[in-house]
Amino acid sequence: MFALADCNNFFVSCERVFRPDLQGKPVIVLSSNDGCAVARSNEAKALGIRMGDPYFKIKGLVEKHGVEVFSGNMALYGDMSQRVRWVLEEFAPAIEVYSIDEAFLDLRGMQDVDFDKYAKAISQQCWKHVSIPVSVGIAPTKTLAKIASKLCKQYPKLNGGCYMHRSQDIEKVLRKFPVEDVWGVGRRSVSKLKAMGVNTAYDFTQLQEQAVKSIFGITGVRTWRELKGEPCIEFEDGFEAKQSICVSRSFSSEIHEVDELCEQIANFASTVAEKLRAQDSAACELCVFAYTNRFKENEPQMYGNQLVQFVTPTNDQRVIVTRSIDALRELYRRGFGYKKAGVIATRIVPVQNIMRSLFEDTVSIEKERKLTSVVDAVNRTFGRGAVKLAVQGSGRIKTSSEKQSPHYTTMWSDIPEVAVK
Repeated sequence: MFALADCNNFFVSCERVFRPDLQGKPVIVLSSNDGCAVARSNEAKALGIRMGDPYFKIKGLVEKHGVEVFSGNMALYGDMSQRVRWVLEEFAPAIEVYSIDEAFLDLRGMQDVDFDKYAKAISQQCWKHVSIPVSVGIAPTKTLAKIASKLCKQYPKLNGGCYMHRSQDIEKVLRKFPVEDVWGVGRRSVSKLKAMGVNTAYDFTQLQEQAVKSIFGITGVRTWRELKGEPCIEFEDGFEAKQSICVSRSFSSEIHEVDELCEQIANFASTVAEKLRAQDSAACELCVFAYTNRFKENEPQMYGNQLVQFVTPTNDQRVIVTRSIDALRELYRRGFGYKKAGVIATRIVPVQNIMRSLFEDTVSIEKERKLTSVVDAVNRTFGRGAVKLAVQGSGRIKTSSEKQSPHYTTMWSDIPEVAVK
């Protein structure tokens, strides 16, 4: 058996943990630069606010109905996600983190367990210890577990847990479950399926395997088999290093001066280096890019990118930041207002596989490694950016977050205060 634990309206739920007065009220969370709605409470959904709606289009509706609006606070959400995972780890020998608000639990081998009660117990413990509502679906495959977790959100009487295993119950659910909501069915596949008269997950299971393979490939076949109760999608409880790392942002307003843009690139590059070290990897190449606001068609437009190659793969912060800034200065053109920029690390290799030159200064390399380790340790203890390069300036990315909540769990200055009389 597999379980899927899915945090309900996760970003909104995180905000409500520290603002219980928002329970039962419409709440939305906006993306970077307060661009669009990326999380909505059920009350906000009922008002017709859709995922991805641009904020400027729904602002009138927000003001009319008194919708509470928050800028995204990823530091808070990431920390709350970790707290939920700590609870989940108590219930299974292995978990696979699928996203910031979802995780699979491997329940194979567990015997004499009432999985319906088990699912509800997981949900109850997440609420008790983290105050985050979590829907837990348990089923013979990961795809069916996903569907079971969705049922919890649709039917409150399930009390946060659904165990779906009997063939007749699975068929009953699949007959009503829209095929476009099935995990693994992409947008392009949906249009093809609709043209074939396939509207539900059950309709999809009635296709012949060869037909599924010829149209949707082996990935479609895996989904088809999973819906029929055959586990085909591997459980990945180990850490897999990323093959590319991208750190980029859209800015709250256009940047015209090269020094200001360099400061932003320095922070992106520093984060890339940090991510590389976190997975014990190094990059052979970097791509630095910056471009203008394509929505302002009456203004000069430019997209620039510069490739940086390293003789020896590196995760050295100073090297990556320095080379990224050099690349930015190469592609920068005066007279343009840059709206977005970023740094992408590619051709990533494990640190242990690096082939070093005979002429490298190994003593200097070891000193740099030790210095970097100390800096990483300090930043883990006192927060990212506690120690940084001077070129990073304030360390702040130029984004709009006027409605961001405090960093309740990650900054000492933002810890809530409680007065007892």
